[in-house]
Amino acid sequence: IMPQQLAREDIAGVVILVVKDGKVLFVKGYGYSDVEKKAPVTADNTLFRPGSISKLFTRTAVMQLVEQGKLDLDRDVNDYLNFKIPATYPQPITLRNIMTHTAGFEETAEELFVANAQDLKPLGTYVKEHLPERVYPPGTTPAYSNYATTMAGYIVQRVSGQDFNDYIDEHILKPLSMAHSTFRQPLPPPLQPLMSKGYELASQPAKGFEFVEAFPAGSSSVSAMDMTRFMMAHLQDGQFDGAQILKPETARLMHARQFENLPGMNAMALGFYEETRNGHRIIGHGGDTQYFHSDLHLIPDEQVGFFISYNSAGKGEVSTREEVWFAFLDRYFPYQIPNGSAYANAAQDAQEV
Repeated sequence: IMPQQLAREDIAGVVILVVKDGKVLFVKGYGYSDVEKKAPVTADNTLFRPGSISKLFTRTAVMQLVEQGKLDLDRDVNDYLNFKIPATYPQPITLRNIMTHTAGFEETAEELFVANAQDLKPLGTYVKEHLPERVYPPGTTPAYSNYATTMAGYIVQRVSGQDFNDYIDEHILKPLSMAHSTFRQPLPPPLQPLMSKGYELASQPAKGFEFVEAFPAGSSSVSAMDMTRFMMAHLQDGQFDGAQILKPETARLMHARQFENLPGMNAMALGFYEETRNGHRIIGHGGDTQYFHSDLHLIPDEQVGFFISYNSAGKGEVSTREEVWFAFLDRYFPYQIPNGSAYANAAQDAQEV
């Protein structure tokens, strides 16, 4: 599939990893991290920008502080802020709302990205200047919010007493030995030579580094091998290779269903999306910058994790990520028809729909 995609979609490079039972089963780079220099994508020394998958790191940080008793998922977040969210509705916004994308903010794009490093503002300045309107009562309506996760990162910074980047370094990246990962912008000098170029199309010139102003929501840069460690920690109740970033009960809570529109539909966990395919419950998250496009999936009942990241937007004629992911599931986890007739309740099912 990958050689066909690179050629057909005009994509420069991709990285894919699969973890299984606490081990790296497969990890491989395809194509180029720099087309002009013909530098190949490598699993351990090429950094990709996974976009909103960064939110899983920020939400892991929130859960670390929850288990320490420093944060409460169901407390008014105004109690943790040095500015006030207006009381548009009787119900206050909580961290549980934020983690399930039900805070009820309208989405805003202004200064989500900025052109240059010197345009980046301190986290506190950004969240105070860009407070969105409240358009839904909290806990009622799924409405994706980059701002809400950015505010959660600001709460982590305030409650921990550490700069957000320092906190992520000390409490997640260093314990998991993720030496080729960072939220920092611009990149620390040792990591700059490892950064993949970003492309609209591989046949066009490379683009510049993208600066994410709402950085707790999307600024991370990671290698595929580093991402294996974060994924295996989440698959193994918060621990990997002797490092415990979450207590087992905290990790299980983070992965459990928290908000649902209907009981039979996929739900939101605390930061993870729930999806169901081929009879398996899957949790994960997607991520996009303008040039990088990524997906992370965990299959807890099989102890499998899958991550894919492209350094090019490509032509967009197909959903390249879904094409690979669905083919992977159909090959290795084909749907098993349950015992008895699959159609016994067809009329009732149709009526419910």
